[in-house]
Amino acid sequence: MATISELYHYPVKSCAGVRVPAGALGPAGLAHDRRFLVTDPAGTFRTQRRDPLLATITPAVDDTWLTLSAPGAGAVRVRIDTEAPRRPVTLFGEGFRGIDQGDEAAAWLGAVLGAASRLVVAPPEHDRVTDGRTPGTSAYADSCPVHLLSAASLRELNDRITARGGDPVPMSRFRPNVVVDGWDAHEEDHAPRLTIGGAALAYAKPAIRCAVTMVDQRTGRRAGPEPLRTLASYRRAPGGVAFGGKYAVARPGPVAEGDPVTVADRSEADLGR
Repeated sequence: MATISELYHYPVKSCAGVRVPAGALGPAGLAHDRRFLVTDPAGTFRTQRRDPLLATITPAVDDTWLTLSAPGAGAVRVRIDTEAPRRPVTLFGEGFRGIDQGDEAAAWLGAVLGAASRLVVAPPEHDRVTDGRTPGTSAYADSCPVHLLSAASLRELNDRITARGGDPVPMSRFRPNVVVDGWDAHEEDHAPRLTIGGAALAYAKPAIRCAVTMVDQRTGRRAGPEPLRTLASYRRAPGGVAFGGKYAVARPGPVAEGDPVTVADRSEADLGR
């Protein structure tokens, strides 16, 4: 039986993920997922593609407070402000609004990253439509609200990497929300609809991988060329190399590690090709 083996949310886009034993899966994904965004002073988003030290920042969040910590930098605690004036922010060239979280958080982030930065939160009225076969919504995720990956897919990739003389890579390089165990490798390519715990997901598109997968998520250092080098040898798809699936939330509900995962109407065709 396939089950959820790991659940993660990423309260601040491009910062460290937080493993959660259970959570509420809403239209925009797990609670607080990519709810916050680090930007430059002009409002353009920061990402590990250019600022890999974001990976070393660990968030802790509830409905009132966000705490950020990083090795050697201590921590900053921010009372989440959802009432301040909105300001424009840009994510992959697309314009949104964000609520600035103040100078203390900005100064702390600037010291950690070595570049002037601001922190914003998605406003309550944030209304974004994500793309793919099944439209959805999200806060500041790259696109879709749920990124799902089979543990067997990673095992196969690491077998291929080690066969080429490289070192295996951890799941954290791919920053999934849901890891499924009990599937064959790349079963996520054949699952147009599935139930996980008390929720249901609908396939949107393949997860096209980028340079973030070459960042060591513990140290914030670039550590390529793996896994992209090996993925390019067998996982090419329109737009790049595909690894994992992006999903919209068809039915919100509770999810927890250990919950069953059931595929409805399995597709023999590869959905990502």
